[in-house]
Parts: sequence; C-alpha cells; structure tokens
Amino acid sequence: MNRNALPSNGTFENPVHRPQGAIRLADGSVEWRLWAPKAGQVQLILQRDGHREGYLMVPEPYGYFVFRHSDVPHGARYAYALDDGGKRPDPASRWQPDGVHDPSAVFFPDDYQWSDSGWTGVSREELVIYELHVGTFTPEGTFEAVVPRLRQLKELGVTAIEIMPVAQFPGTRNWGYDGVYPYAVQNSYGGPRAMQRLVDAAHGQGLAVFLDVVYNHFGPEGCYLAQFGPYFTDRYHTPWGDAVNYDGPDSDPVRRFAIENARMWVRDFHVDGLRLDAVHAIYDFSARHILAELQEGVQEVAREQRRTVHVIAETHQNDVRLIDPAERHGYGLDGVWSDDFHHSVRVLLTGNREGYYRDFGYPEHVAKAMDRVFVYDGQYSPFRRRRHGNRVGGRDRSQFVVCVHNHDQVGNRALGDRSACYLPEAAQRLACGLLLISPCVPLLFMGEEYGEQRPFPFFCSFGDAELIEAVRRGRREEFAALEFKWGDQIPDPQDPATFDAAKLTWQWPEGTFHAEIRRLYADLLIARRTWPGLIDRGWTTARVVRPGAADADAMEAPAVVVVERGREPGLIAWANLNERRMPLPDEVPGGDRLLSTEAGVYGGPRDMGAPVDDLLPYELVIWGEAV
Repeated sequence: MNRNALPSNGTFENPVHRPQGAIRLADGSVEWRLWAPKAGQVQLILQRDGHREGYLMVPEPYGYFVFRHSDVPHGARYAYALDDGGKRPDPASRWQPDGVHDPSAVFFPDDYQWSDSGWTGVSREELVIYELHVGTFTPEGTFEAVVPRLRQLKELGVTAIEIMPVAQFPGTRNWGYDGVYPYAVQNSYGGPRAMQRLVDAAHGQGLAVFLDVVYNHFGPEGCYLAQFGPYFTDRYHTPWGDAVNYDGPDSDPVRRFAIENARMWVRDFHVDGLRLDAVHAIYDFSARHILAELQEGVQEVAREQRRTVHVIAETHQNDVRLIDPAERHGYGLDGVWSDDFHHSVRVLLTGNREGYYRDFGYPEHVAKAMDRVFVYDGQYSPFRRRRHGNRVGGRDRSQFVVCVHNHDQVGNRALGDRSACYLPEAAQRLACGLLLISPCVPLLFMGEEYGEQRPFPFFCSFGDAELIEAVRRGRREEFAALEFKWGDQIPDPQDPATFDAAKLTWQWPEGTFHAEIRRLYADLLIARRTWPGLIDRGWTTARVVRPGAADADAMEAPAVVVVERGREPGLIAWANLNERRMPLPDEVPGGDRLLSTEAGVYGGPRDMGAPVDDLLPYELVIWGEAV
C-alpha cells in the first residue's frame, strides 16, 4: 500500500499531523503514535508487570503508525521494532530513565498537582534573566538541588532563570546541546517530574522559567531519527552536519515535531519562555517560516493557560525580522539576542581581537551598542567581509537580550576561564555597570554576580570511543587554529574532573570582592526597577568624549562613553573605559551622584562624600534623580 498516495477521488488534502509519542487519552488508555515512513511495519514492544509483549502497530496515511492499549502504568518501558527487528526508543519519548539507547518510559504529565494557578508570568519589560546549567549549578547537579537557591536569586533582583538544554543527552555530563530526545527530560537531572517541581517552586518564588531548546540539530550519539524518516536534508549544512528538514519533501511532520515540542514545554511543564538556540542554523525557505509557525503554536497554549510566554531567538544575524510582526514580513518572536554589546565591551576590556572580535575595539562600538543595539546594522563587517545586519530603529529595547557573560563566551575559551580570573576587579565592576544601565534585557551567567572563579569548560560523557577521540581532537585543533598555546592544559572534555571543576562555589564571604560585586549587581538591579531614568526604556543616547584630546576625532585617544537614559527625570552615566584616570568629560550635571562602581562599598577607592575631580580607572558614575 502506498500510504503517501492521493485519495481515491483525486483531490488534494491537507494531512493531519498529530503529536507523536505515548499519550494518555480521555478514557485512560494510552495511544502510541509514530511517524516512520521508512518502515514497512512497526511493532510496539511493551514491558509491564515483568512481561514483554509485542503488538503490530496499525499503519495510517502519510507514514504514521498507531496503537492503543488500556491499563498501561506510569513508567512502563517500551520500544519500537522496525523492519530489521532492531529495537529503538521512541523519537518523541517523554522519559528515558535508562539513557539514550535503552527503552522509553510512559510519562503522564497531568498527574502532577501544580500549585501555581495564580501565576501569570513576567512581562518582557521586567525581565532580568539568569542563565544556569543544572549539572554544575549545585554539587548535586539536579533539579531538586536548584530549588533552595531560588530565593537568593529572587533577592538578588533576578526575575527569570534560563535553564540550559535538558533534552536527554548521552551519559550524565553535557552542556545539553547534544540532546537526541527533545521531548525527554535528562534522567541524571531528576527526569520530567523533578523538572515540573522546579518550575512550580520557581513560580512560588515569583521567578519565571525559560528553557533553552535546540531545533537546529541533534546530537551525534543515540540519535536514531534518520532510521524512522527524513528528519534531515543534505540540501543545507550546519556546523553539526546535515540540516533538519524543515522545508523539503515530507517536512510537514518534522515541522510538527518541533512545534509540538515547544508547545509541550509550555503546556506540560509551565515554562514561561523558550530560548531558541542558534536559529541562524535553521534553514527554511517555505512561504511560512518554521519560527513564525512555532511562535503561533506556543502563544496558542499561552492563551489557553492565561500566562505570558516569551519566545526569544539566539542568533548572530542582527536581523529585526525575527521580532517584526507578520504584517511587516517578520516572524513575530518576542525577543532576540544581540551579541554586539558583549563583543564591544569584551574587546575593550581584554584587548582580544581574534576571530569575530576583530570587528570591535573602539569606544564608539560600546556607545552604539547602548544607543542603537546593533553595532553592525548594515555596515561592512571586516570579519565577514560583507555588510551585516539591519537597523533596530525605534523598536522596543525590551525585545533585545544583552550580556557580558554567557555559557558560550565563557565555555568556548580554551580553558573555560571566567573574566574574574583575568580582568581587574574595577573592569569587572564597569562591565556590570554597563550591562545593568542598558535599556535592553540583561542576561547574567551563573556565578557572574559574585565573581565566580571556577571555570566553565566544555564537557561531555559520550560512550562511543571514536566520538570521544574526535571531540578531544577537535578541541585541540580549534584552539591551535586560534593560536592559543595551552597545549595539554586544554581540559579533556570527557574527563569527569573537567565537569567537577565547573561546579559553582556559591560563596561570597563578607568583606571579599565576591560579596562587594554581588552588592553592586543587587543595587543596580534595584535601580532598574525604581529609578525613572532606567525604567524608561524608550529613550537612550550615548556618545564618545575624548577629554583633552587635541583632535576630537582621534580614534586612538583614550575615551569616556557618556550615556543618557530616560527623559525627565533622566540619568547621565560616565564610563571610563581605560585603565588610567580620565578628566571629566563634561561639567558635573545637576541632580545627585547616585552611584559609582568604584565606591568603597563595592570594593573601590571612591569616597562618595568627596567631590568628583576625575574618573578613576574603569569607573562608571551615574548622576540624576532616584525618584
């Protein structure tokens, strides 16, 4: 039987692509639905009460197979036997309690009793995002162990946690971007029920929960998708191999696979937002882009649950079409990352101009990132050797996420070392100040707020010997090409010690730099909520001043960036980007001196009672009205 043939009446129909997986129906029975157009027949292998039973699944049009059974307990193991007799886990498995190669388990999300019925989410304007990796955030490395720390994040001023990917990956140690079962929650973190409890607890603390999801590729070990159907296409290529098939023949079920996954996180786990990983590696030339369709599906669930849910794209494209509405030919996402802020600040503070950092290095870049968000908004990029980006214009600044640290920018260094290990303390305070006076949504990477010095290197726990060696060799070659000279010091990503070294200390003893910079983060986060000039996201200007320079256009002269935020009452901030003292860029403005990142309370030498005669090295001073 050709199950992809036209109906007998010769008319064209739109096939219905229902969610896959083991789903409990209204009558209590379980329906397994699988898309496997490559298979002639599929047998469901069900294990329950110590017995293994095989059931031939019923074929349906367009490559689907279906089977129903009553009296199936939570946790029952099952697998699919394809034509060759090989047993494979469910591509849409909700639970892989024994890892990526073993049978799937039935999971009933509705059995959890939520206590967040009054929770409606956090508005985009209020977002302060805290990115964390479950495995290294605590010594235990579990969802449950995150819960006791939520209160301190709330007290710091964070309004949302962003969890790095939790889709089931091989082994127990991974950043999460090698996931192969996008519907299953990592077993070593505690599995799906533990994740529900974490989200519930976060809502109880008044914190939103974002989840990092990966729809641009799947990991190299334990991924059996290609054996079921054309999930991949060789028409496009990504850094991880063939692209996911979102626009080729038989792509409709693949699109549905991703969209239903996004909807599941919102519906079954009550997450408040999704961070879409590297959308520039999602290729879709359909008339309606997969991202627009995914956003529509997510917001449909959000309306049903009467919650605010944000879908934010991570990308280096500098493309506002991602957030523009459909009537402006956009995809309608709620937000997008802007790497230009990070790159501008980092290059000035470190001097590192290798790779894509060669596009940055002048104070004007910091000023433009503060003022117009994208530094490259149509300008020629020396790194890309072409024009890059488009203009933000008057778009709401709360639609852009910026940072001075994230998992990539720390972990993709040769040693995974954090800036607390190589930047002066004053420079770290300046980076904090610039981030938190930005009109965009700030993202903090776990430990940043107290100057964590433990590294966050790349780590994994693959089981395939050839893959392990390939990853090790790849890391060595990557940093050799970038002229890093660490040699054998580059951490072995497969070594458990590399993973253990990344676990946070979560300590900031009073009287230390760790406590002082954490106080600075907390005070500036209070200021973002209470100072009118920082609350007003709609008006920001920034300019570069070179005090004492004979030629105002001398690009190499030491500079101060002057940032004005808000209208009346607004704020003025002076940021000295140099390791030496600088003359004041302007006359001392009216209003109060509200904050200096070099104040004694933050570990600096500034006496807040004395007049300001000049700017200290790497100092940011804010003037204005606090109320």
